[in-house]
Amino acid sequence: MAAELVEAMNMVKSFRVSDLQTLLASMGRSKSGLKQDLVGRALRLVQTEYSPELLKNVRQLYESRFPKSAAWLPARRPEGVPVAYSSLSSSPSLTSQGTDYLNGISKPLHTPATEVRLVPLPFYQTLETLLAPTELVAHNSEKLQDSHCVFELTPSQADQVRNASELRAGIRSVQVVLRICYSDPIGVQEDQYPPNIAVKVNQSYCHVPGYYPSNKPGVEPRRPCRPINITPWLHLSSVPNRVTITWGNFGKRYSVAVYLVRVFTAADLFNRLKLCSVESAERCRERIQDKLRFDPESEIATTGLRVSLICPLVKMRLGVPCRVLTCAHLQCFDAVFFLQMNEKKPTWTCPVCDKPAPFELLTIDGLLSEILKETSEDIEEIEYLTDGSWRPIRDEKEKDRDRERERSNTPEYPVVDICIPEANGHSPAHSSTSLSGRSGSGSVGTSAAAGGPAAAPGGGVVVDLTLDSSSEEEGGGAGGDSDDTDDSNDSPAPKRGRYNYDKDLVTAY
Repeated sequence: MAAELVEAMNMVKSFRVSDLQTLLASMGRSKSGLKQDLVGRALRLVQTEYSPELLKNVRQLYESRFPKSAAWLPARRPEGVPVAYSSLSSSPSLTSQGTDYLNGISKPLHTPATEVRLVPLPFYQTLETLLAPTELVAHNSEKLQDSHCVFELTPSQADQVRNASELRAGIRSVQVVLRICYSDPIGVQEDQYPPNIAVKVNQSYCHVPGYYPSNKPGVEPRRPCRPINITPWLHLSSVPNRVTITWGNFGKRYSVAVYLVRVFTAADLFNRLKLCSVESAERCRERIQDKLRFDPESEIATTGLRVSLICPLVKMRLGVPCRVLTCAHLQCFDAVFFLQMNEKKPTWTCPVCDKPAPFELLTIDGLLSEILKETSEDIEEIEYLTDGSWRPIRDEKEKDRDRERERSNTPEYPVVDICIPEANGHSPAHSSTSLSGRSGSGSVGTSAAAGGPAAAPGGGVVVDLTLDSSSEEEGGGAGGDSDDTDDSNDSPAPKRGRYNYDKDLVTAY
């Protein structure tokens, strides 16, 4: 009875949210709340209302998630250990039963999870497996658990690490790395750290990648899960190495593995990409023609596809155009910057469409590489045509600039300088007096007839303001009669001022 109860509680701890909700709903309990609340509610249900029907429901849900549960449970149970303490026991007397010894050091009760497969990583080449994927087993009900694993290096493995070249100060090209993932036999598993992880190698804590802060509001910081380099703390000899992993036990199952790997840099991957994955220009033209081929069922005919020559990652001109074979777009990104960014923070996501972009599917666009060599730096965009040819978009941009320039230009008017001196070298006198049309017209005729300056060099008119209406008429008559020269000769000379300028004359502009 106690063994079955403990077994049911272990099954409940591994349930997902949907499984917990199904179990609670079948027993008439509330299925709302966070996962931690659902787990606690389900555990209390198992402890307080244990029955064969409840146990049957728990087993059915567990077997639907883990089809091989019947074979897996006995396999992970050490010999001589009762079922009730197979995974929760913290008693030294019980856990020591069935324990193997390696050079006098007790070996932990881990059973290799042979069905768990870790995803291969582009920057790491696995040379040898030092510890196969092994599940982290909780030995008690505490939230923080300590799991141990022991391995040793052979003389040849130690020599590989010792004689490896340095990528940078303190970082060797051959390393021993620790990888952790979910204990899920379906598919390949990516690296995933458990909560509150800490790794101690031979009694010394090693560095675990920290969290990346998020720029988006309301988004929690994310920890990049990558292999943990434990090489600096290892014994490069036949002395066994002991690794202690502290992890948070919150219902999920994790497996740990240790590998001897060779580490590559972004430059190494770029050289491999240039050597093995370049799409020819002819194949790129065929791809363009396929995309622009006329479809009689489509109401819209596409006559061209525009492609930017600016990398969407760094907003600079493309150096080595690269794209993913499975992406539908023709837009490329720079291969060098893409590999460098994934070396720092591995995401392997297409910067154009945000779809997965694994290294194995990257290819260099041969046609766009030729276009970049043939075009000048000021061309930022091209257009592919239906026959596979291309044309720059520079002309249209220049036309747009010309149109904007024409719209912004204002008409130019001639500027008249009212401070231009008179022809005789005298400064003009400015008057604010406004004349009527009649007197003005008469004055113009009079001054023209009087022999005085009729107009200033800047278009100004000399007006005699001392003439009355009678003199205007006389002046008008004299000015109008071009044959009577005696009247014009008898007219009095203009008055001169103190400083030798026409006393009663004002220049009007």
